[in-house]
Amino acid sequence: MEKKLLNSPLHSDEHTDSVLAEMFLNHALLEFKREKILKEIDQTLLDGNKELFLQLTEELKKIS
Repeated sequence: MEKKLLNSPLHSDEHTDSVLAEMFLNHALLEFKREKILKEIDQTLLDGNKELFLQLTEELKKIS
């Protein structure tokens, strides 16, 4: 069985990769949510749904 030291370069690289992957996924998810809300906002403008428009713009402000 291979032992890894806490401060070994391999351990550090694995942690860095993990952090970068998590950051990438969080960014992708945020962009997906943002695009979805923007499409929904466009639809509310076409429908003339002011109440839903206001709710969606608040959601967009929270994630931006």
